[in-house]
Amino acid sequence: MTATTPTAPLTLQKVPLSSEAARIGATAWQAVCGGARFAARAFGSDDLAATGAGETRNTFAALGPTYVKLGQLIASSPGVFPRVLSDEFRTLLDRVPPADPDQVRRLLTDQLGRDPDEVFAEFDPEPIASASISQVHDAVLVSGEHVVVKIQRPGIKARLAADLQILQRTAAVVEFSPYGRMLSAKAVIEDFTANLNSELDFRAEAAAMEEWTAAISGSRFADQVRVPKVFWDYTTERVITLEFVDAIRIDNAQEIRRAGHDGTKIVKTLLLSLLESAFTDGIFHGDLHAGNVLVDSDGRIVLLDWGIVGRFDDKSRLIVRELLGNLMRSNYEAAGQALAALGTFGKPGTVRETAKDLRRVAAPIGGTDLGDMSYADLGRQLANLAKTYDARLPRELVLVGKQLLYVERYMKLLAPRWKAMSDPQVVGYTAGLLKDSARAR
Repeated sequence: MTATTPTAPLTLQKVPLSSEAARIGATAWQAVCGGARFAARAFGSDDLAATGAGETRNTFAALGPTYVKLGQLIASSPGVFPRVLSDEFRTLLDRVPPADPDQVRRLLTDQLGRDPDEVFAEFDPEPIASASISQVHDAVLVSGEHVVVKIQRPGIKARLAADLQILQRTAAVVEFSPYGRMLSAKAVIEDFTANLNSELDFRAEAAAMEEWTAAISGSRFADQVRVPKVFWDYTTERVITLEFVDAIRIDNAQEIRRAGHDGTKIVKTLLLSLLESAFTDGIFHGDLHAGNVLVDSDGRIVLLDWGIVGRFDDKSRLIVRELLGNLMRSNYEAAGQALAALGTFGKPGTVRETAKDLRRVAAPIGGTDLGDMSYADLGRQLANLAKTYDARLPRELVLVGKQLLYVERYMKLLAPRWKAMSDPQVVGYTAGLLKDSARAR
């Protein structure tokens, strides 16, 4: 069977105000319960921060997929959020409480059109990973192939629809702040909604995996980064069956070193392949949290879970390549012009003023060891820059920025003394992007 995609995109239905109000009430109730648990545990606790982080994580898990995804961002951004919180939230990457096994079996029967025993010679009812939207089971097909089966959580659509309506209202409030405007909070939620619509149809995810593989096949990263094989005969809207990959999570630095892999090479490959797929091929993985990035026995990076995919159109891709290349070359005037071309500044200043402010924010990055960098300070500087220029970043650029937050965390774990922005290979690659962009104009 060949790759197929749905004839029309799935959309989450708008829920009535009563359902939204009920969800707000449930959210408030979980927050109160979490606060009560914290108060009970606080007596006699030697570490209130750790206790609070643990109860916050439990509350997010109880609230469901939307809050779990927020927790995943916290987990992968230790420089932005307190370390004790980011460490605790890593358990949300792939260890969310699993769905009821009987519901899972009914879903498999409905989606595959036959009893699971007719499809699988072995099927472990205990998931090996359990995330916000889905959970993954180890299995063996009757034909003998070792596979993993990702199953969408039963009843997930109604929960997501109510949460998204709440988030849309929240985003409108957040955009009153300079930092919210810079991140285009409403646009981000709109993009998040569109991504979820795609993420809820696993056929679209499987097609994106094969599209990315074809796009990067002609690059030098084709044999360094890969995705699992899709078994299309056992893939539907709510079930996706993939090749089993025996590999190590990228945030397990101890195991990666014990296996003899070069940490600097791994993170450099991840960074450059992200830039290549985004700014040359126009398609990139949009959720590189540690549960989705593995390192196999050959040292190759394996990218899982393609439910969120970013895409640049040709015009935006060229402009962003110019922005990136000029920042790497410390040409802040040209970088400011590229930002203006993207329409990010609501209150543009002169070219010289923009260059000066960009230099103040960006220049320290190239000369600071990643292990010593304060992203909280950088975030405050970006917020001040946003306030000055009423900046709004394009949603595709925000998505790339999120992936770079993930990559930066893996740099700190695997290559803490590596200066990415002064590495000759990285500088040379981005210079090539700038040259290619100039030639294309």
